[in-house]
Amino acid sequence: MDQPGLNIHYELIVRCKAGDRDAQYRLYKLYSRAMYNVGYRITRSEEEAEDVLQEAFINAFRNLDSYRGDASFGAWLKRIVVNKAINALNKKKHEAIPDDEQWDVAEEEAPVDYGDELTVERVKRGIEQLPDGYRAVLSLYLLEGYDHQEIAEIMNISESTSKSQLNRAKSKLRALLLNIHQ
Repeated sequence: MDQPGLNIHYELIVRCKAGDRDAQYRLYKLYSRAMYNVGYRITRSEEEAEDVLQEAFINAFRNLDSYRGDASFGAWLKRIVVNKAINALNKKKHEAIPDDEQWDVAEEEAPVDYGDELTVERVKRGIEQLPDGYRAVLSLYLLEGYDHQEIAEIMNISESTSKSQLNRAKSKLRALLLNIHQ
């Protein structure tokens, strides 16, 4: 971590590496809310998101020496949170992602009438109702900005499965939004 300019919390990170508990607490306060939200969007469970957050920070503080500074600390920590959240989903295995490569479906581009007004709250409720696998891929792609290759690596699935899961998630979300309206 030679480049203090790359990370705005460079001094805090250096103090954390030295075992400074106050610095660890300050770093936690800076990032905990955003990282909780990442975990929650993937797990859709407050308890799971809290566990993911706790495990991610423990892991980050234990392995801070492996943080090289080639990405921002937030991006490094977010990757840990995403991996922990995916692991939590994999443990549940209630709604497994089928590895059906033949299900690649072209994205539907036709406009859909969702009724009165499509609000953020309606979309959030729709996303919350998606099966875990669909919600995870949709969240990683649309909300966290990962591409299909990265999602495939994170979730241990193929790129085409990631693409088909995203298409299915979008299709299911469209249907849910129409049903929420009615």
